[in-house]
Amino acid sequence: MTSVRTATPSTARAINDRLALNLLLEQGPLTATELRELTGLSRPTVADLLDRLQRGGLVALAGERGEARRGPNARLYALVTSRAHIAAIDVRSVGVSIVIADLAGQTLATAEIPAGPEAGHGAGGLAGRTVSTLLDTARRAGVDQLHTVAVGIPGLVDPATGRLDNTGGLPGWHTELIAALRELPGTGLILENEVNLACITEHRAGAARDRDTFVLLWLGHGTGAGVMLDGRLRRGASGGTGEIGFLPVPGTDRLPTASDCEGGFHALVGSSAVCALARDLGLPADEAGDAAAAEAVVHAAVAAGPAGAPFLDAFADRVAVGAASICVVLDPGCVVLGGEVGRAGGAELAGRVAGRLARLSPLRTEVRVGVVGGGGVLGGAVLLACDAARRDLFGGP
Repeated sequence: MTSVRTATPSTARAINDRLALNLLLEQGPLTATELRELTGLSRPTVADLLDRLQRGGLVALAGERGEARRGPNARLYALVTSRAHIAAIDVRSVGVSIVIADLAGQTLATAEIPAGPEAGHGAGGLAGRTVSTLLDTARRAGVDQLHTVAVGIPGLVDPATGRLDNTGGLPGWHTELIAALRELPGTGLILENEVNLACITEHRAGAARDRDTFVLLWLGHGTGAGVMLDGRLRRGASGGTGEIGFLPVPGTDRLPTASDCEGGFHALVGSSAVCALARDLGLPADEAGDAAAAEAVVHAAVAAGPAGAPFLDAFADRVAVGAASICVVLDPGCVVLGGEVGRAGGAELAGRVAGRLARLSPLRTEVRVGVVGGGGVLGGAVLLACDAARRDLFGGP
């Protein structure tokens, strides 16, 4: 016989509090009447939780709302977004971007730190400068204590330990920075792969808001994928889900190795390959072959109309090879083209990739253009850090 568990009074209060706090977060200031209507809770229960949340410093009076009736105006209650503050950091080879935000995810201050020709070591190196800039930027925003710092970084992040797996391809200052951030007193640290963060942003605020299952195919200087299945980001046993740059594919001159993805899918669609393809087809392309150069090539091909079609056709053929490999295994139903190069191709590239996927795979797959842009990594980091702060303050999983 199965026993039925009933919620204890304290559990019920915690559930009701969390429900009210999330409503105030999502909809802004509300009256007690509106909270009753939205939650279905009784008048005494709402009055009790509002009193409790005010005493806890999570809710405060935010003015009054005039009603179309006689009598006093209704009091408005709002979430105290200054109850906790978070930081988001985007770590790249060229430098670092920082955002300080409140509990609602509203930006309070930002900072940029270029890497320069030599990152250096110690307090004067880029890792030390990043930590000092983080704290200075927080103080400039009136923040003395950060609840959580979320960092988007290249490489694998172990989902069990949260630690960065430096396989030798990351600059030394990356690991120095993570070690320094772990030493910040009273501050939680979240590490996440940069493409995974962009995937979270596309899911919650971008091109895949209506999809619980999709894959973000990141096309930029490097190549990667973020995998969202049933509303959950999938990281794999070692954090390597989406390392599609290592995928063995036809059309390269060798196979990839454990330490070199140049023989894999990256060799077909990475920024250097994009620029080389353009030159092969008679289009101008910067020899540097970085993400900015590849983005410019794709933009120019789209703008050129029929003259750019041969390049877009050839590039779509390459992209579809990798996308098809993902789709026949995961059947995501939707692929979002992100990164500088993917977004530059717009609907012209997405349409071509979709057509080729339809011929390569029996599974129906929609192809969309990512919308979050270069801020997607920072945006995802803000979302994760705010989630952590709210779990701590609101309770719940």
